[in-house]
Amino acid sequence: MSSAIQSNHVELSEVTLHYLTAGEGYPVVLVHGIPQSSHEWRHIMPSLAAAGFMVIAPDLRGLGDSSRPVEGYDKKTVASDLWELINGKLGISKFLLVGHDWGGPVAFSLAAQHPEAVVGLSILDVAIPGDGGEMSQGGRRWHHPFFRTPDLPEALCAGREHLIIDWLFENYGKRQDVVPAADRAEYHRTYARLGGFRALISYYRAFPQDVIDNQKILAENGKLKMPVLALGGDSAFGRGMETYDSVARVAENVRGGIIPDCGHWVAEEAPEFVVEQLLRFFADIPQT
Repeated sequence: MSSAIQSNHVELSEVTLHYLTAGEGYPVVLVHGIPQSSHEWRHIMPSLAAAGFMVIAPDLRGLGDSSRPVEGYDKKTVASDLWELINGKLGISKFLLVGHDWGGPVAFSLAAQHPEAVVGLSILDVAIPGDGGEMSQGGRRWHHPFFRTPDLPEALCAGREHLIIDWLFENYGKRQDVVPAADRAEYHRTYARLGGFRALISYYRAFPQDVIDNQKILAENGKLKMPVLALGGDSAFGRGMETYDSVARVAENVRGGIIPDCGHWVAEEAPEFVVEQLLRFFADIPQT
C-alpha cells in the first residue's frame, strides 16, 4: 500500500463499504463517529502510516460514501461489516483497533466478537452501551433522546442537516472553529445524500439493542482481555474520565485518562496528542 491516502470500495454481503488506506506494516483499523466519516482521520492516518503501520479507515454502514441499507445499525451488525472487510476481503487475521464516538461501541463489539483478532483496542471519548453507566449523561447530551424520537428528527431536519451538524461541531468541541468550514462541507455532503440522515438517526435508535447485545456477550465471555487505551477530552462536551471509567467496567486491562485542552472531536482537535498516545500504546503490544 502507498503511504498516500487511497480511496477504495468493496461489496460485502449486505453493504458496499467505502474505506481509506495508507501505509504498509502492521494493520490499524480506525472507526469514525457521528456526524463524521472516515474523513475525521485525515490528520491521524499519515502519521500512523509514517510510523510503519498499514492504516484502514472505513466509512460505516449508511455513512460517508458507504451504501445505506434500511436496517442493521445495531453495533453488532455494523461490527460484522468491518470483520467481513478486514478478515474476509483483506485477509487480515490480527490488527489494532481504534474507535471514536459511535465508532467506539462498534470497535468494542468487534473486539468482543473476535478477541483473538484484536490485539489492542483504543476507545476515544465515548461510553460503551450496557456498561452499567448512562451514555446520555442524564440528558446532558440532549441529541441522544431527540434522535431516538420517532419521526420528529426527520421532519425537522430534512433539508437542514447542515444546521444540526454545525451545531454539534460548534458546541461539543473546545472551540467553535475546531472543525474548519471545508471539512464541515465534506460531512454536509455525505449526510445530505439520500438516506444519510436516516442512517445517522438509526445509530442512536439501535441503542437499546446495543445494550442487550453487549450485556449478553459480557455475561457469556466476561470482560475484554486485550489491552485497551481509553481517552476522553477534558473540556466542553469531552467525556473526560467517563470514557476510562466506562471501559474499565467492560475490560480488564485498561490504561488511559485525559486528552488535555480538547472537547469531543479528538482526532480533529488534538491529532498530535492522539497519535502520540496511540503510538506509545501500540509499542507495548506484541504485534505477531
